[in-house]
Amino acid sequence: MAVRLFGRKSRPRVYVTRTLPGDALDRLREQAEVEVWPQEPPPSRDELARALTTAEGLLCLLTDNIDAGLIDGAPRLRALSTMSVGYDHIDVEACTRRRIAVGYTPGVLTEATADLAFALLLAAARRLPEGERAVREGRWSAWHPSFLLGRDVYGATLGIVGLGQIGTAVARRARGFEMRVLYTGHAPQPPKEAVLGVEFRSFEELLAQSDFVSVHVPLAPETRHMFNDAAFARMKPTGFFVNTARGAVVDEAALVRALKARKIAGAGLDVFEHEPKVAAELKKMKNVVLNPHLGSATVEVREEMANIVVDNIEALIAGRTPPNCVNPQVLAKS
Repeated sequence: MAVRLFGRKSRPRVYVTRTLPGDALDRLREQAEVEVWPQEPPPSRDELARALTTAEGLLCLLTDNIDAGLIDGAPRLRALSTMSVGYDHIDVEACTRRRIAVGYTPGVLTEATADLAFALLLAAARRLPEGERAVREGRWSAWHPSFLLGRDVYGATLGIVGLGQIGTAVARRARGFEMRVLYTGHAPQPPKEAVLGVEFRSFEELLAQSDFVSVHVPLAPETRHMFNDAAFARMKPTGFFVNTARGAVVDEAALVRALKARKIAGAGLDVFEHEPKVAAELKKMKNVVLNPHLGSATVEVREEMANIVVDNIEALIAGRTPPNCVNPQVLAKS
């Protein structure tokens, strides 16, 4: 048994920043008093701060910035669980100081996000949004040999930045298109090379040799703005950039400059540096596919994520170690 963070007799109050799909919250209501933010847009920082003055548990999303100020203003908070794989939006160090357990939902969205990354790659290369708009707007009058010409995906070279779970899943999909797959990261991964037929390159080499670059790294100090003016300048002018990782790994202003100057051919983006705000220039560009952060947006995945995030809280209420905890040291007996 872990150290019990909640009292044995009382029903803790848990604040949830958005309605969740499926019946996971019904399960949680059997164990706790649950308050759910009922509307869109999501709660503001002031509204969240108000709720946390009395909350003992918090279920939040990737878009909720849980900083040290909010944590310090939550005297009763004992557990936090985020419906996301990443947790860079949470000050985990501040939570650990306060002995607040932080749960998350790893390993659940790999295949769905890889599907979407490849969908963005195909859509950008074959100019699908432009074609769809042409049909809807009545601008397609007849077949023409030079109308909306795109780029081949089959047999092209794909560069994967970050060969973790999602990057590996994208590499598996690329094999079906007979793509040459390059990857980069902290070090070569010979076992994956043998299974996937991928080739290690330095970051600079990968950018220069790839027809498509797909990003799958977490947001960290060393990855923030790793795609900047210099990075885009190394890519092929016929190359496409795909990002389903974190918006801030890209200097969005640098991406706009690269697209405007035709230093790269196009982009497929599911995440943005300042989302939900998207640079006005990107919205105007025909060679960019824009998607509203839908990497994990399938019914099956989102319901599973909701169940995992609730499982974390339920375990803590019962005095057990949650199945997915970022800082399990807060549960250790001193």
